Amino acid sequence: MTEIHQTAGRDQLGKFAPEFAHFNDDILFGENWANDDISQKTRSIITISVFLGRGLVDSSLKYHLQTAKNNGITRKEIAAIITHAAFYAGWPVAWSAFNMAKEVWADEKTDDEKAAYQNTIIFPIGESNDAYAKYFTGQSYLAQITDDAFPISNVTFEPGVINHWHVHHASKGGGQMLIAVGGRGYVQLEGQDPVELKPGDSFFVPANTRHWHGAAPKSWFSHLAFMVPGEEMSNEWLEPVDEEFYRKLK
Repeated sequence: MTEIHQTAGRDQLGKFAPEFAHFNDDILFGENWANDDISQKTRSIITISVFLGRGLVDSSLKYHLQTAKNNGITRKEIAAIITHAAFYAGWPVAWSAFNMAKEVWADEKTDDEKAAYQNTIIFPIGESNDAYAKYFTGQSYLAQITDDAFPISNVTFEPGVINHWHVHHASKGGGQMLIAVGGRGYVQLEGQDPVELKPGDSFFVPANTRHWHGAAPKSWFSHLAFMVPGEEMSNEWLEPVDEEFYRKLK
């Protein structure tokens, strides 16, 4: 089951309606949204469709649009979802939803920008990183460079996109090596200052260490990533990086 830490209910209604806050944070999000029977992306599509069908185009829809983006729904996909729903939910509802969606996806890069960046790096950008989208703050891409006994991937982040805090566990050996191949980004180990990464830079993330990595706020970024062999290895995804802290990076 996916871990989801929701506090909106307690933050806004904890004192006034604690039971409702409990149902919202622990049941709706903590259990239902966290259930892996269907993907987070699919849940976002269902939720947005229900909101549109009921004509609910308030701040709660905008929250779910942002969640949908975090779950890997692209600007092209949300445009298609709202357009399809318009025939059933009504044109005025669709117009309102599009106005919100334009704000949420305003920073998503066009295919031309992606192609221009691809021309600056030797490794392919690859396809949308849907399998791990819920652990990234926006659009990322994944290209498998080798599939042999030593897998290496090229991970590309759009400007302003990073992943959540996470840990690569191992009882012996292990850890992850990052080699920057394009753009500009950062990596940070918990308790240490962020380290800037530019093409040619490398960084070793020790096993069992909380860390995050991704693009600088205004730059694309790509790095090769591969796991150092070890024993009893596993990955643990944790909470998002503090957005205010990240935005202060250059």
